[in-house]
Amino acid sequence: MRIRITHETVYHYREPARSAIQLLRLTPRGSDSQTILSWNIDMDGEARLMRREDWYGNIAHSLSVSGPVSQIVLRVAGEVETTDTAGVIRGGVERFPEVFYLRETPLTRADADIREFAQVTAGHFTNPLDQAHALMNAIPKRLRFDTQATSSTTLGTEAFAAGHGVCQDFTHIFLSAARSLKIPARYVSGYLHKPGEIEQEAGHAWVEAYLPDLGWVSFDPTNAVSATEHYVRLAIGLDYLDAAPVRGSYYGATHEALDVRLRIESARQAQA
Repeated sequence: MRIRITHETVYHYREPARSAIQLLRLTPRGSDSQTILSWNIDMDGEARLMRREDWYGNIAHSLSVSGPVSQIVLRVAGEVETTDTAGVIRGGVERFPEVFYLRETPLTRADADIREFAQVTAGHFTNPLDQAHALMNAIPKRLRFDTQATSSTTLGTEAFAAGHGVCQDFTHIFLSAARSLKIPARYVSGYLHKPGEIEQEAGHAWVEAYLPDLGWVSFDPTNAVSATEHYVRLAIGLDYLDAAPVRGSYYGATHEALDVRLRIESARQAQA
C-alpha cells in the first residue's frame, strides 16, 4: 500500500536558547518491504542540516541552529510504498553480525522478574520462532498501555514492575526477555498506519528478532502482530536511544517544550 506521512515538530524555548543541536533519524531506507517514493525534511529559520549514516546504517541528519533561538519548526513529508512480507526483513543494511544484538543496555537490562517471565512464557519452547511469538502475545496481556505512565528514560524493568507503559516500554521488555533467552533482538522506530486514525500523537516502536532459517523478523509486542504493510521502518538500534527519531540538546538557561503534529494516511485517503 502507499502511505503518506506528514510529521511536524515545533520546539518552543521559554527564553531564547544560545544554540540548539538535534540528531534526526527521520528518513527511512528502502528494503524488500518498503520503497521510498518521496521524502523531504524542511525547517523554518536559519539552520544547518547535514546528512550522514550512523553506525547501524540508519540515515541520520544533524541539525544545528545558532542563537538566539526561540522556536524551531521541523517538517517531514513523504510517501512510502509498502509490501507485506509476513514480518521478514530483507534487503536492508546490516552493519553488525546478529550476535551483536544480544548486548544489554541500561534501558533493556533484564532483572530476575523479566528473566522469570521469559522462562515461564517461552522457555518451554525449543524453537526461537515459537519463543518470540509467545513473548509478543504475553507482553500486552501483562502490561497496560498508558501514555502518561512513563517517559523516554524509563527502564524496561521499571515499566515491567509498574505494569504499564507505551510502545517504547513494551519493546524494551521484549528485548530484555528475548536476549535472556539468547535470541538476538533489536529496537525499531517508525510509523504505523492505523485506518480510521489519521491524526496521531507519536510514532511507533517494535522489535526485530533474528531467527535461524528466517533471518530478521519483526514483532510488535504492543499490538501482538508481526509488521504488515501498515508499518514504515525508520531506524534500528539496541534500544530507544540508538533509534530515537529525534534527540538533541540546547544551550542556555531556558526551558524546551515540544508540539508534535503527525498525519499518517494511505495515499487513497489523502486524495479523497
